[in-house]
Amino acid sequence: MKSVFTTFSISLLVFILLQFSQTADAQGTMVSDSIVMSAGYANEVYYNLDGGEIQTSPRNQWDIAFRTKKLSSSILTNDGSGVVLYTYPKADTTGWSTIDTSGLSAWTPMFNDPTDWENGAFSRNATGHPDYGWGKYNDVTHNLVGDSVFIIKLRDGSFKKLWIVRKYSSLDTYFFRYANIDGTNELSLSCNLDGLTDKDFIGFSFETNLLVTYEPASLSWDIVFTKYISIQPNGTPYPVIGILSNQGVSTKKFHPVPLSYNDFGVGSWDSTRSSIGWDWKVFDNNTFAYKIADSTVYFVKTTSGDIYKLCFTAFSGSTKGIVKFDRIKAAGAGMEEPNPNDIQLNVYPNPAIDRINIHVTGVTGKDLTFTLTDLTGRQLRADRPGRKADGLNAYSMDVTGVQPGVYFVTVSNAATKTVTKVIITR
Repeated sequence: MKSVFTTFSISLLVFILLQFSQTADAQGTMVSDSIVMSAGYANEVYYNLDGGEIQTSPRNQWDIAFRTKKLSSSILTNDGSGVVLYTYPKADTTGWSTIDTSGLSAWTPMFNDPTDWENGAFSRNATGHPDYGWGKYNDVTHNLVGDSVFIIKLRDGSFKKLWIVRKYSSLDTYFFRYANIDGTNELSLSCNLDGLTDKDFIGFSFETNLLVTYEPASLSWDIVFTKYISIQPNGTPYPVIGILSNQGVSTKKFHPVPLSYNDFGVGSWDSTRSSIGWDWKVFDNNTFAYKIADSTVYFVKTTSGDIYKLCFTAFSGSTKGIVKFDRIKAAGAGMEEPNPNDIQLNVYPNPAIDRINIHVTGVTGKDLTFTLTDLTGRQLRADRPGRKADGLNAYSMDVTGVQPGVYFVTVSNAATKTVTKVIITR
């Protein structure tokens, strides 16, 4: 009896301490930080708003990149390093052997969509299912079959002809061919992405004919400082230095406001790829130096639901590629909107690996149901373990076998329901 009581007491103490630490962490401390992209913006820097810099990667090491998800058709170009893509306008794949690039200077270049990771340069001619730009969906085999020839200008300035032949969706494998414009040095290659899905994209270098893992794990970063092609208001594509958000990260921008502004509940969240973008700085033609846009505050909501305030303070330009900024945690997950029933839901550890602990306070009445659902609403776990003591409900859920990703934990009874996010990793 003594050991049972001791175990319960320790568990309760851990829970109380956890409650205190999470409440204290809801509003963080201001952190002044900086990242270095190096001269000529040679590197891109992946950043986690809670922990800081995650990884610095040389940008000039890949030409195209395949999205790793089985149901994705997105293929990026390294447009920030000078890669340019053209759809061959004179024939489909039947013209592979007789490429004629006369008039290429008048062809329309294609770049990655600045707003959407799923709309890479190879998909810019897509018209909607079953046409995904570089190929069409076969409703018998469920594969994507390439129907277009591309001319691609590589990082070194050379030109190749390129054909994305097929994507075997069930195998998560691409097959493609490329050659010099005159047909010499032709290669047929495959890119097997199965087992690499902890990254969103895997690059490919035409220089080495090798895959390049240039990204950190997709769940580890929130934003990346990089060079990319933006579309100017007049429709002109132009290379910029800015910030791209990870999939599932959203932003609110407030201008003009004092830097002490904290009302992030106003307006709607922008979940586009370049929601922060590049215009937080301006070039001063009088001083030939960059100035930070004044009276501008950003709030960034991560995939876990935490909200961070971000204010830029300095930008050095291409000599060193240094960006300086202040960041502070403005609110913890689930704290954006007040809960009218005063229910508090805490899930830990978060991120989790094989088990999550769920604590709910402020609930009385009938039995509670604990469920785990994915982003589409599909239920993966559900349990109704029975009534716990009023005012304190604790439950441990086994998540072994659940694929890494972002999920929702819901606790409900006949009277009320509360939801929070949890990240599962491996």
